[in-house]
Amino acid sequence: MGVKAASKVNELLRKHNLKASPHASAHSVIRTILAYLQAGRINKATSILFSHPQPFPYSLYAHFFRFCSSHHAIVQARKVESHLLTFSPNPPTFLLNRAIESYAKCNCLRDARELFDEMPQRDGGSWNALITAYSQLGFPRQAFSFFLSMSRSGFRANEVTFASVLASCAVASELLLSQQVHGLVIRFGFCGNVILGSSLVDVYAKCGVMVDSRKMFHEIPGPNAVTWNVIVRRYLDSGDAKEAVFMFSRMFPAGVRPMNFTFSNALVACSSIRALEEGMQIHAVVVKLGLQEDNVVSSSLIKMYVMCGLLEDGSRVFHQLGSKDLVSWTSIVSGYAMSGETWEARKLFNEMPERNVISWNAMLAGYIRFSEWSEALDFVHLMLDKVEKVDHVTLGLMLNVSVGCLDHEMGKQLHGYIYRHGFHSNLMVGNALLDMYGKCGNLSGARVWFNQMSDWRDKVSWNALLASHGNHQLSEQALAIFSEMQWETKPTKYTFGTLLAACANTYALDLGKQIHGFIIRQGFQIDTIINTALIYMYCKCQCLEYAIEVLKGEILRDVIIWNTIILGFSHNHRGKEVLELFHIMETEGIKPDHVTFQGILLACIGEGLVEFGTECFKSMSSEYQVLPRLEHYECMIQLYSQHGYMDGLENFMKTMEIEPTLPMLKRVHDACQKNECPRLGKWVTEKINEFKH
Repeated sequence: MGVKAASKVNELLRKHNLKASPHASAHSVIRTILAYLQAGRINKATSILFSHPQPFPYSLYAHFFRFCSSHHAIVQARKVESHLLTFSPNPPTFLLNRAIESYAKCNCLRDARELFDEMPQRDGGSWNALITAYSQLGFPRQAFSFFLSMSRSGFRANEVTFASVLASCAVASELLLSQQVHGLVIRFGFCGNVILGSSLVDVYAKCGVMVDSRKMFHEIPGPNAVTWNVIVRRYLDSGDAKEAVFMFSRMFPAGVRPMNFTFSNALVACSSIRALEEGMQIHAVVVKLGLQEDNVVSSSLIKMYVMCGLLEDGSRVFHQLGSKDLVSWTSIVSGYAMSGETWEARKLFNEMPERNVISWNAMLAGYIRFSEWSEALDFVHLMLDKVEKVDHVTLGLMLNVSVGCLDHEMGKQLHGYIYRHGFHSNLMVGNALLDMYGKCGNLSGARVWFNQMSDWRDKVSWNALLASHGNHQLSEQALAIFSEMQWETKPTKYTFGTLLAACANTYALDLGKQIHGFIIRQGFQIDTIINTALIYMYCKCQCLEYAIEVLKGEILRDVIIWNTIILGFSHNHRGKEVLELFHIMETEGIKPDHVTFQGILLACIGEGLVEFGTECFKSMSSEYQVLPRLEHYECMIQLYSQHGYMDGLENFMKTMEIEPTLPMLKRVHDACQKNECPRLGKWVTEKINEFKH
């Protein structure tokens, strides 16, 4: 609605002959309007404005436009503009600029453009308001075009103009446009401007050029707290958490106090790389500065401790909070849920004074992560009963539940719900549906849905289709899908991981070698994930020499790659080599986990190393702080039983820290009969009978 619309409203006001109440002075009306605005009752304030057909001070209209902007009240903004133009035919330019800004905040670009076009006079602020409007609403090229028009019209751009154009370039990741604007910033003499410097740091990072972002950061004479926050956040977003933590640490020598959000970003970075020591140092600074009550910072602290395996410390941070908001409650629930303490998480969840869909998702994700399918299914039913609207994350989790329960029918019902509620074009939900069909064995359904996704599918979609065939031992079909995939998108390391797993599961050594050769010929970066998949494939295909060669070529050997080769050699009955590999692993400073010890105990079974196996089992908790699991107890029973160490077996059974399962007892009973051990046999028989009752 522009200047021309004023005449229509003017006619309407005159037609009804509206007059101000003789008892109401202009000052009292203004006070009343401001009181209603302060209370957030914009409709009432606007109604009072329109009941008084008289001009008001320009400051009142400016106040109105600000409130319309913050409350996204487009109808009221139009009315206020109409009243202004009716009783002040030539309002000051600054006031019309505020109206343009208000329309932009209300996402009404058309109104902003019409008003701009109809303005009798414009100034630099008018151009800035329109450029900002196009920038904020996601039209970077139009914003840049108006910027050029502004220059041609004789108006000099200022830092606000450049900041708006750069912001739009950042949103759209327009690198070339950003470089052109950067050149103009230099030409117009704004090189030392901290605001524009921060904008350039931000835009280069969002365009994926962190080298230029960092270079720009160092060119700023005195970067302020906002600039530092930008560089820390962008390193975090780019996946370089280590550099994010380093840049945060450099703020203190530079004499800049971090913002609350900077503390939060640094703690999130520590979480992602399990940097406990650095996280604890940041915690100390948080306490020193008195920021421990800040809910944004405290929630990040909770997450940091949880991710670093110190759940109790995270819980302590939560319980020390004087005022706990929804974010901190959700953080601690998620911490317990994702650490496997789902019972405690549910207890906290039930105590939450308020919940949102994110809280529900956090609890459900914990059940899913630890395969507690019965609890997850009950929670889904409760959630559907209590939550008004679910989101795309919820639907992805629910599809995971249908997979975990092998409930294909539930998956199909969810597919119908997704269509009815317009989530079918959401990529995350689409990929979860594809995964569900594949894992539930409905490969034709997976292919049909994959074809329907043709307009928005991505690499994850292709990988899911590949996995659905690879997991069902259809390696030839998986390879055909891989060939088809290359016409549309580039494969990733997860693509090769899926293909190599399919070869391993079908013992297709020749096919696995072909894929290995393809990776090398095409110049793909071979990282730990691909090397682990190669070792798994070669071990499964009994080609252990190749597996060793792959291991030698990997520089960053982690516990997962060591576990893969240790288990591979164990399953191939090469126990002596397993023990040698374990020794090398320890020499490299890699801490073994429960999977490592399972591989060692399997090797001991194969080689008959009963005493060594017993020592390894004892050292798990005493030396390595790894709690024995069910599979380790089963390995020890097999070790004693298979090699006739009945005294050791009897002592082990009677001192176990867990209750033996029925399969364990049956294995021991068979060993007692085979090795004529009546005393232990009687004890085991009694235990078996307890199961029957």
